[in-house]
Amino acid sequence: MSQTNARTPAPHPHQPSTQGVTLSVNGQEHSLTLDPRVTLLDALREHAHLTGTKKGCDHGQCGACTVLVDGTRVLSCLTLAVMHDGQEVTTVEGLGTPDALHPLQDAFIRHDGYQCGYCTPGQLCSSVGTLDEIARGVPSHVTDDLDDVSFSAEELRERLSGNICRCAAYPNIIAAVSEVHAAQNGAGAQEAAQ
Repeated sequence: MSQTNARTPAPHPHQPSTQGVTLSVNGQEHSLTLDPRVTLLDALREHAHLTGTKKGCDHGQCGACTVLVDGTRVLSCLTLAVMHDGQEVTTVEGLGTPDALHPLQDAFIRHDGYQCGYCTPGQLCSSVGTLDEIARGVPSHVTDDLDDVSFSAEELRERLSGNICRCAAYPNIIAAVSEVHAAQNGAGAQEAAQ
C-alpha cells in the first residue's frame, strides 16, 4: 500500500477588503484606500497624517477627537471614514494658521483655555460647532424656549459638556468662547458671559 505524503496547503489569511474614500480635509482632497472598518479618526491621523485630532478614550466619551463634518460636530472615533466619502472635514489644522489664528484659537491662548493642550483640538472644533448651532437656533437640553435659542454660559456649558478637560480649564474655555461670541455679535464681553 503506497502512502502519499501530500500536504494540504495552508489556508491563506483573509485579506480584508478595501474601499476608495475621498475626503476633503481642510480644503485639501485626500484619496485614500481604506479597510471599511477604519474610523474617521484613524483615517485622519494614520492615513492623512493630520495628527492634530487626538485619540483620547476611543469610545466617544471625552470629545478629544471632535472634528467638523460639513460644519457639524462629529466624534471622529465613533464614525467610519467611508461614511464621509465626498464630505468636507475640518480639523484643528484647518481652523487657522500660526500667522492667522481662528478667533477661538486666539481667545483660547489669551484666556489660557488650553493648559496641557491635549483636549484643545476637540475643544476648539466643538466650540466652533457650538457657536454655529446657537446662531442657527438649534436648541440644547437646557434651552427654555425652543423658538428663541440664545447664547448664555449655561447653554455653552451644556453644549461643551461632551468635551472633557483633565486640567479643568473650563472657566477659561467658557470665557474664551463667550468673548468670541460677543465679538461676532457686537455684544460686550461682560454681557456675553452672563
